[in-house]
Amino acid sequence: MIEEITFDEDEELVVADVRPRTGARGRCGRCGRKAPWYDRGEGRRRWRALDLGTVRVELEAETPRVSCPEHGPTVIAVPWARHKAGHTLGFDDTVAWLAVVCSKTAVCELMRIAWRTVGAIIARVWADTEKAHDRFAGLRRIGIDEISYKKGHRYLTVVVDHDRARLVWAAPGRDKATLRRFFDALGVERCALITHVSADAADWIADVVAERCPGAVQCADPFHVVAWATEALDAERRRAWNDARALARSEPNRGRGRPAKDAPPRPGHQRARRLKGARYALWKNPEDLTERQSQKLAWIAKTDTRLYRAYLLKEGLRHVFSVKGQDGKEALDRWISWARRCRIPVFVELARRIVKHRDTIDAALDHGLSQGLIESTNTKIRVLTRVAFGFHNPAALIALAMLALGGYRPTLPGRG
Repeated sequence: MIEEITFDEDEELVVADVRPRTGARGRCGRCGRKAPWYDRGEGRRRWRALDLGTVRVELEAETPRVSCPEHGPTVIAVPWARHKAGHTLGFDDTVAWLAVVCSKTAVCELMRIAWRTVGAIIARVWADTEKAHDRFAGLRRIGIDEISYKKGHRYLTVVVDHDRARLVWAAPGRDKATLRRFFDALGVERCALITHVSADAADWIADVVAERCPGAVQCADPFHVVAWATEALDAERRRAWNDARALARSEPNRGRGRPAKDAPPRPGHQRARRLKGARYALWKNPEDLTERQSQKLAWIAKTDTRLYRAYLLKEGLRHVFSVKGQDGKEALDRWISWARRCRIPVFVELARRIVKHRDTIDAALDHGLSQGLIESTNTKIRVLTRVAFGFHNPAALIALAMLALGGYRPTLPGRG
């Protein structure tokens, strides 16, 4: 209830004296229960409200304390602001909406607050949103991954819901203890309802999933498996490049000093240069190659059959996941046989690695589950990380990610 409105000309500030209505008075600021009066507290205090045009607005009211049976002496609850907040509900919700859809500079400039204040507001809004929704309801198929959010090996463990295509949980860390916190929050009964889990081949994920969701089907991410082959191919390319450099060093010099500008390049040097620039021609999918990259790949096929064989092995593994199902599993059998006898050490080792994870790879081929959704979510979190640079702890970043990617985007006050 508004009792009086005054305007401070010096500060260009509108101050509204307010008080809770009779039915909302005398309640604990933490739990909202009625409690007996304790003392006057720190007297009158103010809350920043939404601006009136270009003029700042603040609410002012008495802040006595009540004696809550659960929380002890506590400042009373006020209907216009959250407990321990210096801003009104409307101000908080507007800032949270802006933080999701606007840049850092725009939020701070428009609302006239510091970026760290934005982080605190986002954390408050998400805390209330989390209490009002059951984000784990109906969770059946999940994806688990980690993402770096800060220099110094700072990581978040991220969990997504494949069926609703949204982020459901995130926490600092990337180890078994961190992942167990998710399953603790999920609860034993809901853990038993999880049917599929997609992840990379990290043992810390597989072990915890087997421990907490023994009935769930674990699916290896096809992207990561193909990435293993890409890494093996690049190792083979570096081997060929080093061989070319060794050949160049062994070639006799043509006279003293630097070679003449019109002198033909030595074969070893020329080959090393061409191999150094062949990375993307080998990495990219055939349908995405430029004309120049296609020519470079054709040159490799003629001049280095071993490196070209490594390229074909990479493409063969990619084909396995394009056909999927039983055809994919049969193609994988043929690929493993080929890799074992290819006489390329890195691919022989890769065949052993794939055999080790064969069950989860077969599950991915059968169920068509991948980490595509979580990789997309991670990309969006990286964007939010750049936006959230300056938050003093990961809790604000996680709150921003949950609001933006968890299906709980805030709405502007009065427009829900």
